[in-house]
Parts: sequence; C-alpha cells; structure tokens
Amino acid sequence: MSAEASGSVDPVSDSHEPDPTRVVVDSDVLVADLLVGGPSREVMDVVRSHSWLEPIATEPLLAAAEAVIASLADASLAEEWRTTARDLFIVVEQPTGDRPALAAAYRGNAAQIVTLEERLQSASAGANLRGLFEVSVRSPGAFLSVVDPEALYELAFDAPYPGPDRSPR
Repeated sequence: MSAEASGSVDPVSDSHEPDPTRVVVDSDVLVADLLVGGPSREVMDVVRSHSWLEPIATEPLLAAAEAVIASLADASLAEEWRTTARDLFIVVEQPTGDRPALAAAYRGNAAQIVTLEERLQSASAGANLRGLFEVSVRSPGAFLSVVDPEALYELAFDAPYPGPDRSPR
C-alpha cells in the first residue's frame, strides 16, 4: 500500500490524478459481496488478495453499505462487517451533497469505480464524468473482464507481478 495506512483518512485532493491501483467499490457491490456472492464477491476477492490495490471509500459510502446489511441480515453482522471494512479501505473526506462513490473516486484519486448502478455505468454518465475527471465506471462483471492484476501491477510498478499476497477473505 501507499504511505497512507489502511483505514485512515487520506488528505483531501484538490485535483484528480487517477492511480490505476486505487478503486472505489460502491456500497451496492459491498453488500452483494457479503450477502450474495457472484461477480461482486469476485471483485472484492481480487481487491482483498492484493495489498497494492487500494480500495477507496467515504464514511457515507461505508455507512450506506452497513445500513443495508443491517436491514437485510442483522445489526451484529453489519457491525462486524464495518469493523473489517475500517481495516481494508482508505477513507477520504466527502463534501456535503456529493455522491459517495464519485466523491471517493475524485478525492481518493481512484481510476475505477465498480458499481451495480446502471445510471452511473451509462454512456451519458461517462461523458459527463469525463468533463470533470478521469475515471472508469464498470459493473462487477465488466471490471473482472478488463482488469488483469498481473498487467496492472506490471504497469503500475514496472516490475514482475508477484501474485496475490493476502488471503481474499
């Protein structure tokens, strides 16, 4: 990971300089990872198994996931999930009124957003976002089909890929 510690609040960025090793996983994907599985879990397995991939979030993004988990499962599972999330995510500040995933991507210099929300994945949303900052918004399945940890590592670090270095769960 970078110099920031996991679970810490990153300094607010005044400009977006996308880092290909930083990814925002939206609250809907986080909930699906825990409660459903499938491509959402596969995305999180990729993120969790590579210490050099940095998941970025805001407090409101994590709180939204926790609230849905509590409503669909139970409060104790939601609390346990949130404790684990504190150690995994780099948390950046979110200005009032900003959308959590977009604020996390911009403020955390993430190059990717993984979400189930089709409106964010649309061509019109992509065109609007390109006018503001550089970020790719993909569904979990699309992320898995285009993001290759080996190629990404070699691009980001100009070194041979060492393989996964942590347990995915």
